[in-house]
Amino acid sequence: MNKKFLLVMLVLSFIVAAFYAYLGGFSSASVSEVNSEQLYVAGRAFNGSVNDSGINDAFRRAAEVLDKKELEGMLGNIYYNNPEGRGDSVKAFIGVVIPDSTVQLPADYELRVVPGGRRALRADVNAHYMLAPNRLYEAIFDYAKEQNLELETFYVEWFPEDHRGIVEVPIKE
Repeated sequence: MNKKFLLVMLVLSFIVAAFYAYLGGFSSASVSEVNSEQLYVAGRAFNGSVNDSGINDAFRRAAEVLDKKELEGMLGNIYYNNPEGRGDSVKAFIGVVIPDSTVQLPADYELRVVPGGRRALRADVNAHYMLAPNRLYEAIFDYAKEQNLELETFYVEWFPEDHRGIVEVPIKE
């Protein structure tokens, strides 16, 4: 009985580790200093508790907009406070990064433009969008600390593929 239990646990552990690896759980983010690019984000504003169902609704709506082909683009968000240190409150704009400002938006969406040409840190990781943010922000903050850089409180993240995430944060001048 003990040998069977150990064998089953070993197999289950292997399956969990393989799935975690498939999602990019063992991937590390790369960070570079860049000139930020201009982005167009169509979405909905959210200001409130991270436990509020409204934030989940906004994320679900963004996925629905892409699934139903209401917009062409990729999932993307703007955070106006530190997503890692936000505690219980977040101020965000959640939606879809779109190719240009001439696109017809869904009725419940608005457009925000992220200005380009600013000195910024960009982190990139090959991991599923559920795992990517933790890796990206940790890498950005570690790099900024090592390089003695002060960052603005403006975070843009986008997910060009299911297993890839990018975060850009302007550097204070």
